[in-house]
Amino acid sequence: MAWIKRNIFFVIGAVIAVALLAAAGVYIFNNWQRNKTALDTLNETYSTLQQLNDQNPSPGNDKINNVDAARDEEREVSKWVEQTGQHFQSITPIPNPGDGPVTSEEFAAALRRTINQLQHEADGSGVSLPPQYSFSFEAERSLVRFSPGSPDTLAVQLGEVKEICDILFAAKINSLDNLRRAHASDDDANGPQSDYLSESPTTNNLAVFVPYEITFRCFSQDLAEVLSSFASSPDGFILKGINVQPAQAMAANASNPYNAGMGNPPPQYPQQMMMQPFAPPSHGGLQTVLSEQLLTVTVEVELVKLLPKK
Repeated sequence: MAWIKRNIFFVIGAVIAVALLAAAGVYIFNNWQRNKTALDTLNETYSTLQQLNDQNPSPGNDKINNVDAARDEEREVSKWVEQTGQHFQSITPIPNPGDGPVTSEEFAAALRRTINQLQHEADGSGVSLPPQYSFSFEAERSLVRFSPGSPDTLAVQLGEVKEICDILFAAKINSLDNLRRAHASDDDANGPQSDYLSESPTTNNLAVFVPYEITFRCFSQDLAEVLSSFASSPDGFILKGINVQPAQAMAANASNPYNAGMGNPPPQYPQQMMMQPFAPPSHGGLQTVLSEQLLTVTVEVELVKLLPKK
Protein backbone atom coordinates (compact mmCIF):
# COMPACT_ATOMS: atom_id res chain seq x y z
CA MET A 1 0.00 0.00 0.00
CA ALA A 2 2.89 2.32 0.82
CA TRP A 3 4.16 1.81 -2.73
CA ILE A 4 0.77 2.69 -4.17
CA LYS A 5 0.64 5.80 -2.06
CA ARG A 6 4.06 6.79 -3.25
CA ASN A 7 3.12 6.06 -6.87
CA ILE A 8 -0.54 7.07 -6.79
CA PHE A 9 -0.34 9.00 -10.05
CA PHE A 10 1.30 6.12 -11.81
CA VAL A 11 -1.38 3.70 -10.61
CA ILE A 12 -4.18 6.03 -11.68
CA GLY A 13 -2.56 6.48 -15.07
CA ALA A 14 -2.13 2.74 -15.47
CA VAL A 15 -5.81 2.10 -14.61
CA ILE A 16 -6.90 4.78 -17.05
CA ALA A 17 -4.64 3.31 -19.75
CA VAL A 18 -6.09 -0.18 -19.19
CA ALA A 19 -9.63 1.21 -19.41
CA LEU A 20 -8.82 3.09 -22.57
CA LEU A 21 -7.27 -0.03 -24.08
CA ALA A 22 -10.39 -2.05 -23.23
CA ALA A 23 -12.64 0.64 -24.72
CA ALA A 24 -10.45 0.74 -27.83
CA GLY A 25 -10.68 -3.03 -28.14
CA VAL A 26 -14.48 -2.95 -27.88
CA TYR A 27 -14.65 -0.12 -30.43
CA ILE A 28 -12.35 -1.94 -32.84
CA PHE A 29 -14.35 -5.17 -32.48
CA ASN A 30 -17.67 -3.39 -33.10
CA ASN A 31 -16.31 -1.62 -36.16
CA TRP A 32 -14.89 -4.89 -37.44
CA GLN A 33 -18.34 -6.44 -37.11
CA ARG A 34 -19.94 -3.51 -38.96
CA ASN A 35 -17.32 -3.66 -41.67
CA LYS A 36 -17.87 -7.41 -42.06
CA THR A 37 -21.66 -6.89 -42.33
CA ALA A 38 -21.18 -4.08 -44.84
CA LEU A 39 -18.81 -6.26 -46.87
CA ASP A 40 -21.30 -9.12 -46.92
CA THR A 41 -24.05 -6.75 -48.03
CA LEU A 42 -21.81 -5.31 -50.72
CA ASN A 43 -20.93 -8.77 -51.99
CA GLU A 44 -24.61 -9.77 -52.04
CA THR A 45 -25.54 -6.58 -53.88
CA TYR A 46 -22.76 -7.12 -56.38
CA SER A 47 -23.86 -10.72 -56.90
CA THR A 48 -27.45 -9.58 -57.53
CA LEU A 49 -26.25 -6.91 -59.94
CA GLN A 50 -24.16 -9.49 -61.76
CA GLN A 51 -27.17 -11.79 -62.05
CA LEU A 52 -29.31 -8.97 -63.41
CA ASN A 53 -26.64 -8.04 -65.94
CA ASP A 54 -26.47 -11.66 -67.07
CA GLN A 55 -30.23 -11.75 -67.69
CA ASN A 56 -31.74 -11.15 -71.11
CA PRO A 57 -32.84 -8.40 -71.19
CA SER A 58 -30.69 -6.85 -68.52
CA PRO A 59 -31.40 -3.59 -66.66
CA GLY A 60 -28.95 -1.92 -69.05
CA ASN A 61 -25.62 -0.17 -68.89
CA ASP A 62 -24.16 3.32 -69.16
CA LYS A 63 -25.51 3.58 -72.72
CA ILE A 64 -28.88 1.82 -72.49
CA ASN A 65 -31.26 2.04 -69.51
CA ASN A 66 -33.70 -0.81 -69.92
CA VAL A 67 -35.49 0.07 -66.67
CA ASP A 68 -36.49 3.49 -67.99
CA ALA A 69 -37.40 1.90 -71.31
CA ALA A 70 -39.69 -0.58 -69.52
CA ARG A 71 -41.35 2.26 -67.61
CA ASP A 72 -41.94 4.14 -70.86
CA GLU A 73 -43.51 1.05 -72.40
CA GLU A 74 -45.69 0.58 -69.34
CA ARG A 75 -46.96 4.15 -69.72
CA GLU A 76 -47.67 3.50 -73.42
CA VAL A 77 -49.60 0.33 -72.57
CA SER A 78 -51.60 2.16 -69.91
CA LYS A 79 -52.41 4.90 -72.41
CA TRP A 80 -53.50 2.29 -74.98
CA VAL A 81 -55.72 0.53 -72.42
CA GLU A 82 -57.34 3.86 -71.57
CA GLN A 83 -57.99 4.62 -75.24
CA THR A 84 -59.42 1.17 -76.01
CA GLY A 85 -61.69 1.47 -72.99
CA GLN A 86 -63.82 3.81 -75.10
CA HIS A 87 -64.82 0.76 -77.18
CA PHE A 88 -65.99 -1.20 -74.13
CA GLN A 89 -68.63 1.08 -72.65
CA SER A 90 -70.99 -0.47 -70.12
CA ILE A 91 -74.62 -1.02 -71.10
CA THR A 92 -77.21 0.55 -68.82
CA PRO A 93 -79.22 -2.06 -66.87
CA ILE A 94 -83.02 -2.08 -67.14
CA PRO A 95 -84.15 -0.81 -64.70
CA ASN A 96 -81.29 1.27 -63.31
CA PRO A 97 -82.36 2.89 -60.01
CA GLY A 98 -78.81 4.04 -59.27
CA ASP A 99 -79.44 4.47 -55.56
CA GLY A 100 -79.61 0.84 -54.46
CA PRO A 101 -80.34 -2.72 -55.54
CA VAL A 102 -83.12 -3.47 -58.03
CA THR A 103 -86.30 -4.67 -56.31
CA SER A 104 -88.54 -7.43 -57.63
CA GLU A 105 -91.33 -4.93 -58.26
CA GLU A 106 -89.05 -2.63 -60.27
CA PHE A 107 -87.71 -5.44 -62.43
CA ALA A 108 -91.11 -7.03 -63.02
CA ALA A 109 -92.53 -3.73 -64.28
CA ALA A 110 -89.43 -2.94 -66.38
CA LEU A 111 -89.39 -6.43 -67.91
CA ARG A 112 -92.99 -6.26 -69.12
CA ARG A 113 -92.48 -2.72 -70.39
CA THR A 114 -89.26 -3.63 -72.25
CA ILE A 115 -90.72 -6.77 -73.85
CA ASN A 116 -93.70 -4.75 -75.06
CA GLN A 117 -91.36 -2.05 -76.38
CA LEU A 118 -89.18 -4.56 -78.25
CA GLN A 119 -92.23 -6.20 -79.81
CA HIS A 120 -93.43 -2.81 -81.08
CA GLU A 121 -89.95 -1.94 -82.38
CA ALA A 122 -89.77 -5.27 -84.22
CA ASP A 123 -93.18 -4.63 -85.78
CA GLY A 124 -92.15 -1.13 -86.81
CA SER A 125 -88.96 -2.46 -88.44
CA GLY A 126 -90.77 -5.25 -90.25
CA VAL A 127 -89.06 -7.97 -88.19
CA SER A 128 -91.07 -11.12 -87.54
CA LEU A 129 -91.01 -12.67 -84.07
CA PRO A 130 -92.21 -15.98 -82.64
CA PRO A 131 -95.73 -15.68 -81.13
CA GLN A 132 -95.72 -13.91 -77.75
CA TYR A 133 -91.93 -13.88 -77.79
CA SER A 134 -90.25 -12.95 -74.50
CA PHE A 135 -86.67 -12.44 -75.77
CA SER A 136 -85.31 -15.24 -73.49
CA PHE A 137 -87.20 -14.01 -70.40
CA GLU A 138 -90.17 -16.39 -70.60
CA ALA A 139 -89.41 -17.78 -67.12
CA GLU A 140 -89.54 -14.31 -65.55
CA ARG A 141 -92.26 -12.71 -67.64
CA SER A 142 -95.19 -13.73 -65.43
CA LEU A 143 -93.40 -13.45 -62.09
CA VAL A 144 -93.71 -10.67 -59.56
CA ARG A 145 -91.18 -12.11 -57.11
CA PHE A 146 -87.75 -13.32 -58.10
CA SER A 147 -84.99 -15.37 -56.52
CA PRO A 148 -83.08 -13.38 -53.88
CA GLY A 149 -80.30 -11.31 -55.41
CA SER A 150 -81.27 -12.08 -59.00
CA PRO A 151 -83.08 -8.85 -60.04
CA ASP A 152 -79.77 -6.96 -60.32
CA THR A 153 -78.23 -9.61 -62.60
CA LEU A 154 -81.41 -9.94 -64.63
CA ALA A 155 -81.61 -6.15 -65.05
CA VAL A 156 -78.08 -6.16 -66.50
CA GLN A 157 -78.99 -8.96 -68.92
CA LEU A 158 -82.22 -7.23 -69.94
CA GLY A 159 -80.27 -4.10 -70.87
CA GLU A 160 -77.81 -6.18 -72.90
CA VAL A 161 -80.58 -8.13 -74.68
CA LYS A 162 -82.29 -4.86 -75.63
CA GLU A 163 -79.02 -3.52 -77.06
CA ILE A 164 -78.59 -6.67 -79.16
CA CYS A 165 -82.19 -6.47 -80.41
CA ASP A 166 -81.78 -2.79 -81.30
CA ILE A 167 -78.84 -3.74 -83.55
CA LEU A 168 -80.88 -6.48 -85.24
CA PHE A 169 -83.96 -4.29 -85.72
CA ALA A 170 -81.89 -1.40 -87.10
CA ALA A 171 -80.48 -3.77 -89.74
CA LYS A 172 -84.10 -4.71 -90.66
CA ILE A 173 -83.57 -8.46 -90.63
CA ASN A 174 -86.50 -10.57 -91.78
CA SER A 175 -87.12 -12.38 -88.52
CA LEU A 176 -85.63 -13.03 -85.11
CA ASP A 177 -86.03 -16.75 -84.42
CA ASN A 178 -84.32 -17.10 -81.05
CA LEU A 179 -82.02 -15.40 -78.57
CA ARG A 180 -80.15 -17.35 -75.90
CA ARG A 181 -78.36 -16.08 -72.80
CA ALA A 182 -76.53 -17.52 -69.80
CA HIS A 183 -78.47 -18.57 -66.70
CA ALA A 184 -78.73 -15.65 -64.27
CA SER A 185 -81.35 -16.76 -61.74
CA ASP A 186 -82.75 -19.87 -60.09
CA ASP A 187 -86.03 -18.91 -61.78
CA ASP A 188 -84.44 -19.73 -65.16
CA ALA A 189 -84.74 -23.43 -64.34
CA ASN A 190 -88.51 -23.12 -64.87
CA GLY A 191 -88.25 -21.59 -68.33
CA PRO A 192 -87.79 -23.20 -71.76
CA GLN A 193 -84.21 -24.39 -72.07
CA SER A 194 -84.08 -23.01 -75.60
CA ASP A 195 -83.72 -19.60 -73.92
CA TYR A 196 -80.39 -20.47 -72.29
CA LEU A 197 -76.82 -21.36 -73.11
CA SER A 198 -74.80 -24.06 -71.40
CA GLU A 199 -71.88 -21.61 -71.13
CA SER A 200 -71.47 -19.19 -68.24
CA PRO A 201 -69.71 -15.83 -68.14
CA THR A 202 -65.95 -16.08 -67.73
CA THR A 203 -63.55 -13.65 -66.08
CA ASN A 204 -59.85 -12.87 -66.40
CA ASN A 205 -57.77 -10.14 -64.77
CA LEU A 206 -59.13 -7.49 -67.16
CA ALA A 207 -62.76 -8.20 -68.04
CA VAL A 208 -65.87 -10.36 -67.85
CA PHE A 209 -66.98 -12.17 -71.04
CA VAL A 210 -70.74 -12.71 -71.29
CA PRO A 211 -71.97 -15.10 -74.03
CA TYR A 212 -75.08 -14.70 -76.19
CA GLU A 213 -76.39 -16.61 -79.19
CA ILE A 214 -78.76 -15.17 -81.80
CA THR A 215 -80.60 -16.99 -84.57
CA PHE A 216 -82.29 -14.90 -87.25
CA ARG A 217 -83.22 -14.88 -90.94
CA CYS A 218 -82.09 -12.24 -93.37
CA PHE A 219 -80.45 -11.56 -96.72
CA SER A 220 -76.73 -11.05 -97.16
CA GLN A 221 -76.95 -7.25 -97.13
CA ASP A 222 -78.80 -7.35 -93.81
CA LEU A 223 -76.23 -9.79 -92.41
CA ALA A 224 -73.42 -7.44 -93.41
CA GLU A 225 -75.22 -4.62 -91.60
CA VAL A 226 -75.60 -6.73 -88.45
CA LEU A 227 -71.95 -7.76 -88.40
CA SER A 228 -70.79 -4.20 -89.08
CA SER A 229 -72.98 -2.84 -86.27
CA PHE A 230 -71.60 -5.36 -83.77
CA ALA A 231 -68.03 -4.60 -84.84
CA SER A 232 -68.47 -0.82 -84.54
CA SER A 233 -70.54 -0.87 -81.36
CA PRO A 234 -68.99 1.01 -78.41
CA ASP A 235 -70.34 -1.66 -76.06
CA GLY A 236 -67.61 -4.25 -76.61
CA PHE A 237 -69.31 -6.97 -78.64
CA ILE A 238 -67.01 -9.66 -80.05
CA LEU A 239 -68.21 -12.13 -82.69
CA LYS A 240 -67.07 -15.61 -81.66
CA GLY A 241 -68.70 -17.67 -84.38
CA ILE A 242 -71.20 -17.59 -87.22
CA ASN A 243 -73.14 -20.32 -89.01
CA VAL A 244 -75.01 -19.45 -92.22
CA GLN A 245 -77.45 -21.82 -93.91
CA PRO A 246 -80.09 -21.41 -96.62
CA ALA A 247 -83.40 -20.86 -94.87
CA GLN A 248 -85.15 -23.43 -97.09
CA ALA A 249 -82.56 -26.08 -96.31
CA MET A 250 -82.91 -25.32 -92.61
CA ALA A 251 -86.68 -25.76 -92.76
CA ALA A 252 -86.39 -28.97 -94.81
CA ASN A 253 -83.94 -30.42 -92.31
CA ALA A 254 -86.23 -29.59 -89.39
CA SER A 255 -89.14 -31.41 -91.09
CA ASN A 256 -87.09 -34.45 -92.13
CA PRO A 257 -88.63 -37.49 -90.38
CA TYR A 258 -85.29 -39.28 -90.34
CA ASN A 259 -83.78 -36.51 -88.21
CA ALA A 260 -86.77 -35.77 -86.01
CA GLY A 261 -86.35 -37.00 -82.49
CA MET A 262 -83.10 -38.83 -83.19
CA GLY A 263 -80.80 -36.16 -81.86
CA ASN A 264 -78.90 -35.86 -85.15
CA PRO A 265 -77.44 -32.39 -85.71
CA PRO A 266 -78.49 -30.49 -88.83
CA PRO A 267 -76.06 -30.65 -91.76
CA GLN A 268 -73.50 -27.88 -91.95
CA TYR A 269 -73.45 -25.64 -95.02
CA PRO A 270 -70.64 -23.41 -96.23
CA GLN A 271 -70.64 -20.00 -94.60
CA GLN A 272 -71.44 -18.09 -97.77
CA MET A 273 -74.38 -16.73 -99.69
CA MET A 274 -76.36 -19.34 -101.55
CA MET A 275 -77.22 -18.19 -105.08
CA GLN A 276 -79.35 -19.81 -107.76
CA PRO A 277 -78.86 -19.18 -111.49
CA PHE A 278 -81.84 -18.00 -113.50
CA ALA A 279 -82.57 -18.74 -117.14
CA PRO A 280 -81.97 -15.83 -119.52
CA PRO A 281 -85.05 -13.86 -120.56
CA SER A 282 -86.55 -14.81 -123.91
CA HIS A 283 -87.27 -11.28 -125.14
CA GLY A 284 -84.48 -8.77 -124.67
CA GLY A 285 -83.54 -7.02 -121.43
CA LEU A 286 -80.65 -7.72 -119.07
CA GLN A 287 -79.93 -11.29 -118.10
CA THR A 288 -80.57 -12.17 -114.45
CA VAL A 289 -77.44 -13.99 -113.33
CA LEU A 290 -77.97 -14.51 -109.61
CA SER A 291 -80.92 -14.36 -107.24
CA GLU A 292 -80.14 -14.29 -103.54
CA GLN A 293 -81.87 -16.67 -101.14
CA LEU A 294 -83.03 -16.02 -97.60
CA LEU A 295 -80.43 -17.11 -95.04
CA THR A 296 -80.74 -18.55 -91.56
CA VAL A 297 -77.90 -17.17 -89.44
CA THR A 298 -76.71 -18.20 -85.99
CA VAL A 299 -74.24 -15.79 -84.41
CA GLU A 300 -72.30 -16.38 -81.19
CA VAL A 301 -71.51 -13.08 -79.50
CA GLU A 302 -69.51 -12.25 -76.39
CA LEU A 303 -69.99 -8.99 -74.55
CA VAL A 304 -66.74 -7.77 -72.99
CA LYS A 305 -67.22 -5.84 -69.77
CA LEU A 306 -64.06 -4.32 -68.31
CA LEU A 307 -63.46 -4.80 -64.60
CA PRO A 308 -63.26 -1.66 -62.42
CA LYS A 309 -59.81 -0.15 -62.09
CA LYS A 310 -58.03 -1.05 -58.87
